[in-house]
Amino acid sequence: MRADLSFCLLQIRNASDAMREHEVDCFVRRLDVDPGQVTAVDVLRDAIDERLFEQYDAILIGGAGEYSVLDDVPPIKRLLDFVGEITNRGFPTFASCFGFQALSLALGGAVEHDAGRAEVGTYEIDLTPHAEGDPVFGDLPGRFYAQQGHKDHVTRLPEGARHLAGSARSPHQALRFGDAPIWATQFHPELTQDDNRHRVMAYRERYADRLEDVLDILRESHDTHGLLARFADALAER
Repeated sequence: MRADLSFCLLQIRNASDAMREHEVDCFVRRLDVDPGQVTAVDVLRDAIDERLFEQYDAILIGGAGEYSVLDDVPPIKRLLDFVGEITNRGFPTFASCFGFQALSLALGGAVEHDAGRAEVGTYEIDLTPHAEGDPVFGDLPGRFYAQQGHKDHVTRLPEGARHLAGSARSPHQALRFGDAPIWATQFHPELTQDDNRHRVMAYRERYADRLEDVLDILRESHDTHGLLARFADALAER
């Protein structure tokens, strides 16, 4: 049962980041589990090693506040190594935004910074034929709205990844790693429109000259709200 599962959320956020607790709450709500089932681990300060595979049923990787997977800093390098171990074990994982980029980069894909193609707000996403029959993505319509907030883009998926979705500005938006219970999205299925608005306002100094434009394109994204719960259900049925 979903209520029996435990989740480890790997967070890449400074202690001063106003979205640390909010991110945990968003994952709890979209997984549709009790708060005690999701434990946050601070990648910047805490050890991340094989003990997590023994303590939890699944790994979650969220956004990153001020960090990029391209940053040449020890915590990011350790995380990329750990993501490689996740896939070696086929350990259940759902990664969004930074997590999607980390998974792609760690497994041999490519990521580049391109602020000119940034997606901040709500954007349309298109499924690929590879999503048909997928236990997590299979129930989505062919085109749907999703919450976004990124400037880095996956430009090449790693070998063995199924390309599940894309957008006009960033063609690689979702993947599943082979047949393993490992999914990742460039967009944020843990966020609703209101959650994304809250996040944009918390980071409004970053968007200063285009804040109103970002707020104007925010839309409901109901179709994505069940993705994480379906991930949890897929694990419970294993």
